[in-house]
Amino acid sequence: MSFFEITHPSAVGKERCGILHLAHGDVETPVFMPVGTNATVKAVSKDDLEEIGFDLILANTYHLFLRPGPDLIQETGGLHGFSGWKKNFLTDSGGFQVFSLSKIRKITMEGVTFASHIDGSRKFFTPENVVETQVKYNSDIQMQLDVCTGWDEGRKAAEKALETTCNWLERAVKQWKIEREKGYKGALFPIVQGNFFEDLRKQSAEFVSSFEDLPGIAIGGLSVGEPADQFARFLQYTVNYLPVAKPKYVMGIGTPDYILEAVANGIDMFDCVLPTRNARNGSYFTHDGMLSIKQERFAHDFGPIDPECNCKVCRQYSRAYLRHLFKDQEILSSMLSSYHNLYFLHNMMKEVRVSICENRFAEYRANFLARFNAGNIR
Repeated sequence: MSFFEITHPSAVGKERCGILHLAHGDVETPVFMPVGTNATVKAVSKDDLEEIGFDLILANTYHLFLRPGPDLIQETGGLHGFSGWKKNFLTDSGGFQVFSLSKIRKITMEGVTFASHIDGSRKFFTPENVVETQVKYNSDIQMQLDVCTGWDEGRKAAEKALETTCNWLERAVKQWKIEREKGYKGALFPIVQGNFFEDLRKQSAEFVSSFEDLPGIAIGGLSVGEPADQFARFLQYTVNYLPVAKPKYVMGIGTPDYILEAVANGIDMFDCVLPTRNARNGSYFTHDGMLSIKQERFAHDFGPIDPECNCKVCRQYSRAYLRHLFKDQEILSSMLSSYHNLYFLHNMMKEVRVSICENRFAEYRANFLARFNAGNIR
């Protein structure tokens, strides 16, 4: 059985439906993946994730490396045994921390040294030991170590980051093949970089595509502060140089407009912390835009967050009660809002897949965004 099969290619565009065949169960695509940085999606239990219907979540290699450590996780049978989540895990490589923790890291061609944000101790990541760490996690999909650069980086920095990322991919692949020979079942995804320079993007895309035995491809270095039109432009440009048959993953997008833009360009996988982070700050997804539960006008509103949402939060709790929980800083506020936002996106992806199968995705996208962006919340 192949790693990925396209079940419904679009008759009119690049969007498609497919299935990822992973070690801990099949995953329908396009798919949004919740982020569980520390082997837990914040404020959401594994049972709630299963109830919503997720089959694939993320964990963070860097954070779990610092605490509790890969050896302890390996003792329990990997992330599945440690967390109790029996479905699939995708783990990043720590590459995003190369970007986000730029003040406490140093990059060389050999690897990257971090000063732990917990206790200041020095940790050294190489492409090889990052693969080994993710093997200890028993990741179903793991990422190569890469160097992500920001929207405002210059040409010279982008060239150096790409050179390093390409070197690290070659070394990661060698280590991954060694681990596969030992019995490891997880996939390795390379990562496209190149910043916002077309020639570097093309160079990177063609380089990762040359590794024909790697089962999928991630597109990095987008959604790092650039304007939305530049995100769309460089995503579309990059996809043109990637093989159609492999699953493609854009890291770090979690709003309907970005997700639907990605789907339109043939992207199969995406993740972001934003839905649960926004939830903890009292911001709910609805069909009519984002609803801030902080507003005084909801103090006596006994209707649901979103009348068209069938999640248990909308069925059981009023806006007035949810506002009360948020204003009093009750833990339940984060639990319910996070559940709702993840349910909303998961349900949206189900609708997206149906629209693709019925060759009406463009219509679905236009109608969904017209209403969502109008923000006519009553």
